[in-house]
Amino acid sequence: MLSQGDFKRLARFIEGYCGIRMPDSKRTMLEGRLRRRLTALRLDDYHQYCRYLFDEDGLAEEAVHLIDAVTTNKTDFFREPEHFRYLASTALPDLLNSRGGGRTSRLVVWSSACSVGAEPYTLAMVLADLSAQGAAQGAGFDFTVLATDISTRVLDKAAQGIYPEDMVAPVPPEYRRAFFMRARDHQRHEMRVVPELRAKVQFTRMNLLEDSYPLDQPADVVFCRNVLIYFDKLTQQRVLERLCGALRPGGYLFLGHSETVGNHHPTIVQVAPTVFVRI
Repeated sequence: MLSQGDFKRLARFIEGYCGIRMPDSKRTMLEGRLRRRLTALRLDDYHQYCRYLFDEDGLAEEAVHLIDAVTTNKTDFFREPEHFRYLASTALPDLLNSRGGGRTSRLVVWSSACSVGAEPYTLAMVLADLSAQGAAQGAGFDFTVLATDISTRVLDKAAQGIYPEDMVAPVPPEYRRAFFMRARDHQRHEMRVVPELRAKVQFTRMNLLEDSYPLDQPADVVFCRNVLIYFDKLTQQRVLERLCGALRPGGYLFLGHSETVGNHHPTIVQVAPTVFVRI
C-alpha cells in the first residue's frame, strides 16, 4: 500500500514537474497506476519505489515513466466539433486572407497536448481538405501540424496512426475515405491514417511547464484543450502566457469548453466560445 508520506513525496514531485495536482483523493488511483512500474523495476513495494526515486538518484531514468503513468489521455476525433467548424469556416480563411493566400502561404498549427493523436490528425484533415478546395481554385496552401505531449507512451502510439474502427466513427465519411486505410486483416477492426497525412504531423515530447516552447516559428493556431483544468490557478496563468507568446499576432487560441482565461490576458480577445485571437 502507498503510505501517506510516500504519496505526498510523489504528489509534490508530479505537480512541480508537470503541474498536475494530486490531492489525497487521487492516492488510490496513483497506487494502481504505479503497480506496473514496481513490476518493471522488480521492486517489492511503493516505499522502495520512492526510495529509488528520491534517495538513490532514480529520477533521471524514471521521471518520464512516472509521468507516463499518471497522465490522463482522454481524446476523440472531432472532439468538441464546433471548434473545428469555426476553424474551417472562420479562423483559417481569416489567416489565409491576411497573407493574400496562394501556395506561398504555410500555416503552422500546434496541438499542445495531443495524447494518442486524434486531435492533431483531425486538424490535419481539416487543413488538407481546405487546402484541396483552395487548390481547385488556384489558392491552395501548405501546412504543418506540430503535435506535442508530455507522455512518450501516447506519442509513440500517435506516430503510428493506428486506431480501432469505433474510435474513428466520429470522422465524417468523406474524411474516412480520403484519410484512412483499413487493416488488411479485417478481423482486426483497425484503421490507419494514410501516409500523406501522417507526414504533415510532427510529434515531439514537450512539457507545458517549460520556461519557453521550442517552436521554430510562431504558430498560427494553438489548440490547448482540457489541459488547464489539471493545473492550479497560478500555473494556468503561466501556461497561458507562454501559449500566447507562441502565437503570432492574429493567431487563434482554442481552449476546452470547461476552461477560461480569466481577465488578465491583455494580448488576446475572445471571438467565440473558448476561442481567442492574439492582438
